[in-house]
This record gives sequence, structure tokens and C-alpha cells, in this order.
Amino acid sequence: MFFFLRPFRTARRIVGALVGVVLLYLGVTFAQVWWASGQDDARPSDAIVVLGAAQYDGRPSPVFQQRLDHALELYRAGVAPFIVTTGANQEGDRFTQGYAGFDYLRAAGVPEAAIVVITDGATSFEELQATANQADRFGIRTVVLVSDPYHAKRIELVAEEVGLSAVVSPTEGGRPLDRLLRETGAVALGRIISFRRLDELV
Repeated sequence: MFFFLRPFRTARRIVGALVGVVLLYLGVTFAQVWWASGQDDARPSDAIVVLGAAQYDGRPSPVFQQRLDHALELYRAGVAPFIVTTGANQEGDRFTQGYAGFDYLRAAGVPEAAIVVITDGATSFEELQATANQADRFGIRTVVLVSDPYHAKRIELVAEEVGLSAVVSPTEGGRPLDRLLRETGAVALGRIISFRRLDELV
């Protein structure tokens, strides 16, 4: 009888070990997401890239405006000579997120020649891929990414995957636990299957 129980005990130990490894991986990933959300790594670069967010008929949403204002602060501090605004439009929208960002920054005094508008992409991965695709055209080699704090680790890794040399300078927004947990799942899975495939799945 005990002979037949041994395989079950071995299987239970293996399953327990696997669960432990998964929990450790998720715990480490959460710590990295949380840590990145509180770091500002802005440094002199070729461009500041603002990740898109909602806009209302050409007017940036509060979240998008906060990102644009932060990019404006970095620009005025001399971090980079260009600001890249990204983001397509949702179905039925008259304006893209990229154009809404351009219009906002122009009204704030940024010269048109210092703003690059990229309207391809409705997700962070697509926006950064589109930015990477246009980088050579504008002589962009290094970028500072601007988004919400909880988003920092994922966009840093996405940028690396699409070939951008990037650092992240998050806004002063909050770090709600539910957002950090969601980003932990996305980062954990994206590292395994690639962020391109993750983007195709969601």
C-alpha cells in the first residue's frame, strides 16, 4: 500500500515546488513593478515620449494632461529637444490622442518643430513599436518615457523589446494596489511569452 502512495507524494512535492517557484516569481516581479513606480530616471536624451491616454474631442483627459504636463516640465528643464506624443483614436473620435497631445503642448508654448506626433497604435506596445519605427527618421536614439507610475516597469521592458534605448520618468500619480497587481501579471507573463504576444492576447 505504501508503495502505491509514493508516486502521489512525489507528485505532491513537485506541484508544491512549482507553486512555490511561481509565487516567488510573482513576488519578485511585484517588487520590481512597485520599485519602478517610485523611480524617476530622467536623463538627457533625444526625445521625451508621452504614452497616450484618453482624450475628449481633442481635450486631454486629466490622466493624459498630467503626462503632458510632466513631459513639458522635462522639456523646459532641457532633458530633450523633442516631445513625442503618441496614441491613435477610438472608434467615433474626431481626434487622435497624439494630435490632442500635440495641440495641448503647442498651446503651452512648445514650438511645433519640437513636437513629433505618432498616431499609430492604440496600446502601449503599439505606441512604442510605432515610435521605434519612426526613430531613425527623426534621429532619435535615446528616449525618456512618460506615463503613470504603476506603468513604469512594463513600458521600460516593452521599449527594450522594440529596440528603444529608454528610461522612465513617471508622473506624480498614485500607485493603487489593484493597478500594481495587474501590471505585475502583465510583466510576469510578458517576460515569458514576449510583450508582443501579450499585446495580441489582450
